[in-house]
Amino acid sequence: MYEFLTFYHSIFRWLVLLSLIYSIYRACKGYLSQSSFSRTDNAIRHWTATIAHLQLVIGMVLYTQSPIVKYFWHNFNEAVENLDSLFFGLLHIVLMLLAIVILTIGSSLAKRQPTDQEKFKTMLVWFSISLLIILIAIPWPFSPIANRPYFR
Repeated sequence: MYEFLTFYHSIFRWLVLLSLIYSIYRACKGYLSQSSFSRTDNAIRHWTATIAHLQLVIGMVLYTQSPIVKYFWHNFNEAVENLDSLFFGLLHIVLMLLAIVILTIGSSLAKRQPTDQEKFKTMLVWFSISLLIILIAIPWPFSPIANRPYFR
């Protein structure tokens, strides 16, 4: 089950990133061109949040199955010395939860804004902050803290 979850979590990472980048692009384009917030824009906002929430669920289940996380919590004093176990046991999950909370708040606020420009601006700001946190919290292959391949 662990390998299955790891694979899908790795694949969904790209869906989250692509949907967030596309949402930010649409929000920026709409804001700068003074466009109306269309049904398509609203659907993109909605599906970006939905994809991120699905990734969060996969990640939470993976967190309970991970041998690295189990080691981290059973050997906390030693594990905090190891950057890999510290990253996956604590930093990754905290930053990703924060990013999804920010994305969810931004999606909810954007939906409720009275004007189209405010909807685009809200999406642009909140989704960009969320993307930045996600980019920091992903274990990239080039990361000195904890690295994983692009696809597992």
